[in-house]
Amino acid sequence: MRSVRQCSRTACQQAAVATLTYVYADSTAVLGPLAQHAEPHSYDLCAGHAERLTAPRGWEVVRLAPQYEDAGPSPDDISALAEAVREAGRVRPPAPEPPNVSETARRGHLRMLNGG
Repeated sequence: MRSVRQCSRTACQQAAVATLTYVYADSTAVLGPLAQHAEPHSYDLCAGHAERLTAPRGWEVVRLAPQYEDAGPSPDDISALAEAVREAGRVRPPAPEPPNVSETARRGHLRMLNGG
């Protein structure tokens, strides 16, 4: 299931929809669709920050997608989440005590066991 990454800009709480990478050798900032995994030398941006991005003087901005929109969760993401919730909600019976262990005392939710 895909996790929601936030915009890298300080104090921005929006979901990231684009990834910015700098190519220092070419003085180029490359802005493309959100990368599948967060990379240490790239920056995730929300739609607003991606659209307003400007490069330093002498640098070029290469935009690989004309618009950046949050696609939201896919049907596979929703199915995986539903299955995880079902699995977490299943009641499992407690494991039986080994035959050589017996309960000698009980106080509230605590039990004293005697293994013999």
